[in-house]
Amino acid sequence: MDHSNPSISPVIKPQRLNKGQGIGIIAPAGPVTQPEIQPGLDLLKKLDYTIIPSPNLYNKEGYLAGNDDIRLEDLQLMLNNRDIQAIFCARGGYGTLRLLDKIDFDLIRRNPKIIVGYSDITALLLAIFKKTGLVTFHGPVVKEFSKNNIRNLESVFQLVSSGGLLNLDLSGGKVLYPGKAVGTIMGGNLSIISHLIGTPFMPSLKDAVLFIEEKGEPLYRIDRMLTHLKLSGILNGLAGFIWGVFEECGDVSAIDQLLADILSDMEIPSITGLPVGHGQQNITIPIGLQAVLDTELMTLSISEPCVET
Repeated sequence: MDHSNPSISPVIKPQRLNKGQGIGIIAPAGPVTQPEIQPGLDLLKKLDYTIIPSPNLYNKEGYLAGNDDIRLEDLQLMLNNRDIQAIFCARGGYGTLRLLDKIDFDLIRRNPKIIVGYSDITALLLAIFKKTGLVTFHGPVVKEFSKNNIRNLESVFQLVSSGGLLNLDLSGGKVLYPGKAVGTIMGGNLSIISHLIGTPFMPSLKDAVLFIEEKGEPLYRIDRMLTHLKLSGILNGLAGFIWGVFEECGDVSAIDQLLADILSDMEIPSITGLPVGHGQQNITIPIGLQAVLDTELMTLSISEPCVET
């Protein structure tokens, strides 16, 4: 399958995660306490993986998990550690954006690992894909592994350890514009994507199937961010659009109507109902692979493994 796109590096898949291999835990954004993530760490241990917390995992400096140098150092240590095959983020919050211009992307290209997170971690996932071509994983953070009867966590391992394929049922969603879209799956948190525009860390969305999610933003701010995306030109050439969960953002029907208005002249397949975001469901989506959005079947599918098996 041809993943070529002149604006990104050739696609690299990380190696599959096998039982007993090391999983590094980092906090590149907001601070986290051990009691908050211990249940998640215990779940990983039960699954028979070796857990390697970063040295400064529980640091706190205001709204950050330590200063930029400390958080960057922990990320680089995990990337360099040959005993670690996957890196999971402890939580979101804010702070990942501050690291992007200091990350050694050549190190990531030389040591491609499974990297999982969402919310603020969207910045890291998209920047890594843009700069290296490495497939990253939009999925639950350690703090939330026990949510959704651990189905969110199971969705991570279905993709990264069993080499499973993605086939999501979107029948609970609503079709905003019908059709079938084929393109590179991209996405994450709306406010983070909005703030990546104009930086060298935002991948092209040409021929992409874009998914977005958000939490705690009033309708007018969602409107402003979506309008910003449209005016920036980054949505030109978009293949399809998927609306994830907008948790604590007010009236869902008003949000649906807003999205329909914003997308009205684009006439690309668009659908709501992706089980991704800050609610109970946060199913893992690999960023950077070819996906098919089909509004007739109400499915989002990826027909190849997300890891090298």
